Amino acid sequence: MYIKRHAEKAVRQLSQMFATVLVTGPRQVGKTTMLKNLTKDVAYITLDDPLLLVAAREQSGTFFKDNPPPVFIDEIQYAPQLFPQIKIITDREKKKGQFYLSGSQQFHMMKNVGESLAGRVGLLTLLGLSLREKQGIEFSEAFLPTEAYFTARKQNSKELSYDEVWYNIHRGSMPELSANEDFDWQMYYGAYVKTYIERDVRQLTQVGDEVKFLHFMTVAAASIGQLLNLASLAREVGISQPTAERWLSILVTSNIVYLLQPYANNLTKRTVKTPKLYFLDTGLAAYLTKWNTPDVLKNGAMAGAFFETFVISEICKSYLNKGILELPFYFYRDKNMNEIDLLIEDNGILYPLEMKKHADPQKRDIAAFKQLDKLPSVKRGPGGVICLYDNLVTLQDNDRVIPVKYL
Repeated sequence: MYIKRHAEKAVRQLSQMFATVLVTGPRQVGKTTMLKNLTKDVAYITLDDPLLLVAAREQSGTFFKDNPPPVFIDEIQYAPQLFPQIKIITDREKKKGQFYLSGSQQFHMMKNVGESLAGRVGLLTLLGLSLREKQGIEFSEAFLPTEAYFTARKQNSKELSYDEVWYNIHRGSMPELSANEDFDWQMYYGAYVKTYIERDVRQLTQVGDEVKFLHFMTVAAASIGQLLNLASLAREVGISQPTAERWLSILVTSNIVYLLQPYANNLTKRTVKTPKLYFLDTGLAAYLTKWNTPDVLKNGAMAGAFFETFVISEICKSYLNKGILELPFYFYRDKNMNEIDLLIEDNGILYPLEMKKHADPQKRDIAAFKQLDKLPSVKRGPGGVICLYDNLVTLQDNDRVIPVKYL
């Protein structure tokens, strides 16, 4: 059963603007399925096929004579030799929608893409299923805590119980796990991690010790929602700090980890400069940290961190599915420990958000918002507390209590 993806519209738009469309994202989030669905009349080639891969790498000059565009090439990261050939054909033919590419690495990390296809490729990052997609909701606007957004979202919302929220956080966002409720969660993520390390990690770098890399992933997953501490990660795994830095960049490159940057401008020198670490799939993070059921997770010591990570991931999806590549997200923390979980910047306005796993938000939850009002160059918009309360209500002035179902 195909689950309709909100990113489809952005892919169609990109194919009318560019000769090449490249969809990147983690393994098994549905890149191939979505692109196959959108390119039914286009030839499909996967570089998982060893014979095709050898041809792409060793005979790139004639590869597109045998496989003329329009064509969809899956796992393009295995044959960067094809990018210069795509450039030559693109410049010669000057046609839109000729090459559809997918790969499990971020675009700017793929060897040769930047030089070969700069300005010639439409880019999209696809993550796992959003809550909206799982619920079959067609509303696809990027999340912003404004009156206009909530009015539109209210027309397209479905009820979500407390237990359903935690089931979704624990189950994760992989389409196969959503489509097949009988699939064993532990077996699925066990196979996922093994494939990821054996395929993507090996290809990206010479990781000598795969057991240590798995340990590194696990320690990173135990740090979600916290300030990144590379020295601590390195120490716990028993690797050097430069190695920890390289391994973290692999997790970022393959869209497993998201680093939320601190907000800074000329007037915020007192803020911290370290990013916060999040996993983009909460199911994977739960598997790695051995929270084996939704009940154990929601009652455990990391429940708040998982709830925050889930909300961040959902908001990321709402922007990425619109084709927005540079996410306008920050967090705020100053030397006096005033903290705001998330700032969304839109048209020069900052929208502050807190995430709380409880269902009874208080005004004190948004006390730090007033720190933004002290910055003379900052214009603050409405914000709120995203939590497990049932209804959208005003908390104070323009700041609201925002139920998860409004994401």
